Amino acid sequence: MSSRQKTVLNEDEIGRALTRLSYEIIEYSDALDDLVILGIPTRGEVLAKRIGAKISSITEKPINVGTLDITLYRDDLAAKPTRTPHPTSIPADGIAGKRVVLVDDVLYTGRTVKAAFDALFALGRPAIVQLAVLVDRGHRELPIRPDFVGKNLPTSRSEQVLINCVEIDDIDSVVIEEKNETFN
Repeated sequence: MSSRQKTVLNEDEIGRALTRLSYEIIEYSDALDDLVILGIPTRGEVLAKRIGAKISSITEKPINVGTLDITLYRDDLAAKPTRTPHPTSIPADGIAGKRVVLVDDVLYTGRTVKAAFDALFALGRPAIVQLAVLVDRGHRELPIRPDFVGKNLPTSRSEQVLINCVEIDDIDSVVIEEKNETFN
């Protein structure tokens, strides 16, 4: 099997997208004191920390940022090998009555977000839940729509969207990889 890759967002473009997402989240907020940003591991967690830092820098207010592990809430546990769960970390005063913004790297079928809703509501009942994604690639299997989108990237099902974060991959980029089968 061979593949072709095309970089669609570089470091500067990702930075601008995250800044725009941060301003949109601020603009929507009535009170930042009730805002909790939760990243879905692995790269959603990194992006949530960056967004929280940008919002804090813009508003000069501390922002609650945490992690929401969804591993045990996935509907594909029987079909895919289980990854090691990440720790969930939420603010000490919880999420009940708070405005929670879930952050993920790529929105595809919607199944990861559905698992995140299940995990989130096992922890408490937020006043409102919103979704921020760096990339929305389409092909939803569930009726889920993001509130904040860094970049819409229409893709085919034969393509894969790869998000690279400098904290994990030593580079910031968004790459579309098209896999082609070759026969010998």
